[in-house]
Amino acid sequence: MGFGSDKTAADLVAPQTSPFEGQHVSFGKKILYYLWDSDQHLKSPAERHLLRKLDAGILLCACLGWFMKYIDQANLSNAYVSGMKEDLDIQGNEYTYMQTTYIVGFAIMQIPSSWIALKIRPSWWLFACEIGWGTFTFAQAGARNPQMMYFFRFMVGFFESAFSPVIIFLLGSWYTKPELAKRVAIWHLTGFVGSACSGFLQAAIYNTMDGRHGLAGWRWLYVICGIMTMPVAIMCLFVLPDYPHTCRVWYITEEERQMAIQRCANVGRVEIGTLMNWSFFKRLLTRWRFWMLIIAYIFYGNSCQANSYFAIYLKFMGYSVNSRNIIPACANLVSALTVFLWGFGSDITRNRFWWIVIPLVLVQWSGNAILAIYPSNEKARFAAFFIIAGEYITCVFWTWANEICAENAEERALTIAAMNGFFYAFNAWIPNVIFQQTMGPTWRRGFPATWAFGVCAVICVVIIQFLHNREIAQKLAKPQTEKEIESQTSSEDVKEKATTESIHDAQIPNVPAL
Repeated sequence: MGFGSDKTAADLVAPQTSPFEGQHVSFGKKILYYLWDSDQHLKSPAERHLLRKLDAGILLCACLGWFMKYIDQANLSNAYVSGMKEDLDIQGNEYTYMQTTYIVGFAIMQIPSSWIALKIRPSWWLFACEIGWGTFTFAQAGARNPQMMYFFRFMVGFFESAFSPVIIFLLGSWYTKPELAKRVAIWHLTGFVGSACSGFLQAAIYNTMDGRHGLAGWRWLYVICGIMTMPVAIMCLFVLPDYPHTCRVWYITEEERQMAIQRCANVGRVEIGTLMNWSFFKRLLTRWRFWMLIIAYIFYGNSCQANSYFAIYLKFMGYSVNSRNIIPACANLVSALTVFLWGFGSDITRNRFWWIVIPLVLVQWSGNAILAIYPSNEKARFAAFFIIAGEYITCVFWTWANEICAENAEERALTIAAMNGFFYAFNAWIPNVIFQQTMGPTWRRGFPATWAFGVCAVICVVIIQFLHNREIAQKLAKPQTEKEIESQTSSEDVKEKATTESIHDAQIPNVPAL
């Protein structure tokens, strides 16, 4: 097994055949299969129908919810550069503190939210959380000072925290290896589309509604986005399927639910249990997978910090309000495109490792290196911001974590939540140190730090791949070893029995037949 291979033990045991062997498939269909699901031709019509239902249900809810989350999350930056700074008299690093309060609320509820979603239906929990963050998004329109914004941003982060770990776990509970990364990519890219739309939306609102009914344009942004969030919450309640073994959504039949359960069993993915005792947590906390995935994700997540300061950079450089909103929005569209490409490439090749390492080395390292050097040529800096827009391999990373932890549902859920939670815990204070507003636009600590984080992320990913391959090799060798021991034990038992019988025969005198 090669170092960069992501094959599981089940993949290695299964017979390796050509995906189109024994079938007449046109060249055009082969392309379509590889662009969507490379094993689609092997699926029955019923299984394909199930996947279409899931894509129309779970993926639609996930994408719309994520879209609104990122619109609501990006509103702070867009509002700040569109008049909020002056209206609330934001001074010094108060804008950074607003980001920090959001991150603190987001971080502290990651693991509790995942635990709750293991105990109750995800559709119920996400509905409640979306109503919560929509309410406090709306409330930001009435903020009168930075302190009110601290509270509102904390509560938005608090309620938004459930969405990403629950959706990642939910997608990993329904889709198989050839299907998962591209769905996670489609879901994840809607966040960048949401960020882009927030910029375009703020620009349109600023031009058409600024001052209407006595409200500034940035306040109208929060009003409109708060209203937009509510229908998505209702959709989650009625359309989002729960886990395969608890699904009761109206469009999934019992036969399809059983098929989904069997699909999970076929790839070694276990159902959610009910027991999470001290023994479970001890086992979880002493495994390399939990800690190495967290450490790698902390480094990777913080390596992507620089892109968040594009709009602030443009404000320092004297760009107009429209430009500060629209140019970063265009960079977010680049992020959406590249996320789509990384996820699809990962599924087509059925490899996660290289689709994490290569974008980090070629895109993250190069773009952040330019910003770390901070050349005098403004075009070079401008280009660097667009280069780092393509550094997001989050969808592949999450898919990889889902697959590495596939053998235990609770471990998978809590590991994904911990990855997010610990990242945001570090993200709560790292920007305060390296991206202080008073250091802009050069951020002599920030850009070199994000480049260094990228280097550390690659090192951690290589270590994870080594440990994962070693673990698979040990699992493959274990049955053979046990078989040899059993064979040897059986042979020794036969010999011992033969010896015992010989001794016994020697002790019994020959008795003539009567």
